[in-house]
Amino acid sequence: MSSLTSLPAPDSKSPDAERPKGIDRVLALIERVGNKLPNPVVLFAGLFVVLAVVSTALSVAHVSVKVPGTDETKPIAGLFTGEGVRWLVENLVINFATFPPIGAVLVLIMVVGLAEKTGLLEAAMRATLARVPRAVLPYAVALIASQAHMMSDVGAIVLPPLAAVVFKSAGRHPVAGLIGGFACVTAGYAAGFTIGSLDALYVGITQQAAAVLPAAAGLDIHLLINYFFTAASSLVLAGLGGFLISRVLEPRLGPYEGSAEDTEDIALTPIQRRGLLFTALVVLVYAAGILSLWLPEGAPLRGEGGAFVPSPFLSGIVPVLFGAFLLAGLTYGFTVRKLTGADDVATAVTESVKSMSGYIVMMFVAAQVIALFTWSNVGVLLAVKAAALFTSLGVTGFWAILAFVLVVACLNLLVVSGSALWSLVGPVFIPAFMLMGMSPALSQAAFRIGDSATGAITPMNPYLFLILAMLRQYEPEARLGTLISRLAIFVVPFLVVWLAILGIFYGFDLPLGPGAHIGLK
Repeated sequence: MSSLTSLPAPDSKSPDAERPKGIDRVLALIERVGNKLPNPVVLFAGLFVVLAVVSTALSVAHVSVKVPGTDETKPIAGLFTGEGVRWLVENLVINFATFPPIGAVLVLIMVVGLAEKTGLLEAAMRATLARVPRAVLPYAVALIASQAHMMSDVGAIVLPPLAAVVFKSAGRHPVAGLIGGFACVTAGYAAGFTIGSLDALYVGITQQAAAVLPAAAGLDIHLLINYFFTAASSLVLAGLGGFLISRVLEPRLGPYEGSAEDTEDIALTPIQRRGLLFTALVVLVYAAGILSLWLPEGAPLRGEGGAFVPSPFLSGIVPVLFGAFLLAGLTYGFTVRKLTGADDVATAVTESVKSMSGYIVMMFVAAQVIALFTWSNVGVLLAVKAAALFTSLGVTGFWAILAFVLVVACLNLLVVSGSALWSLVGPVFIPAFMLMGMSPALSQAAFRIGDSATGAITPMNPYLFLILAMLRQYEPEARLGTLISRLAIFVVPFLVVWLAILGIFYGFDLPLGPGAHIGLK
């Protein structure tokens, strides 16, 4: 990304770039502060050292904490003690190997990467947008964008320029498609009725953070604990995003004066259409087979006593999705001849895992931090203190959730990695909210909102500079302030509407996912 982030700013300024002087100063401040933050690996390593020192100091001071839900009082254990050293030596590898997000995320990344490298994901987006009526186009772009987390980073890279091309071919302003597509991908990133590696990452950290309290023992924390919420959110946010693109963003851009002669043809080739057709048939047959193992009475994927929730189907949803993506990627790849043999498959999967090397290193350090939080009982202590602080301030119930979302949204301006941010705040706020009677599923749903809404406007988002480079193909004089001032249109509406959706779930005590209630039940 270095070539993009170092793009020289043109000498002349666009009209939009001259308006937001205050915004420019705020963004410059965010960029300066964000650039001073260390790499997430270094950040977690520093946090581990701080936690080690604090736990040791509290241990020496004989500080203890009463474990909520029990009559047991546990002393704070210090890392820099004989007991702490023994624990670290015996558990360093175990902490990492058993860290819940690692296995699930890598398993899904392998097959999602296969689907991406064969061209399946891009072909599916092209097929969806190619025949959409002109008036419906912004809403279709927003709907696809709200499913983008299933595709990981592919959504932010592929959808915006594709949306620009589709808008242009339909006689609409291509910049509206480019900016609107990116805004909806980012601001609604954690929504969707599709499932991907992001969900596995979130729920793994949620499981680990909730485990510090005894109340977690009776909870079924699985990959779909937010599914009802995210599915509903994606539909509402698609409508909102389409409205903002069509009625707010595009009118501000004015008529597009470029030539339509260089419009790219987004239609699929016959072999691509055949590949999508075969893939859809294979996935439908696979889905029917899986459902036949779960839905009928006495089916092997039913839970104890024939229950749908909890059940092996829900706890094993990662292998189920692995099979679906694997079959889809293989079917499409061999049909369009992107794959010609087992070596091609192995190469594509290997390349996908290679791209996760930075994530693996970060998760190794994050796993040690969260494990130390749990073992030392500092996590319980902080959760008890945080819950007491919220209560003393009168910030309880949905007001506490609202405050949490706003805190996360602000932190997201500086720490754009969702895994890093959830690893930082989850171990404190999940048990704190559990002590206030709220489930880990609710905490995770709230985090999704804050972790998405402000991602479009932070200079710490590397894809922002990629979109700027694309924007300059249509507006050579565009600056970063120009782009962010247009993206900012989406931030507050997405934040407010998404919070309202969560408020409806909270107010009517609707399940956030299968077996995932608002409160601890």
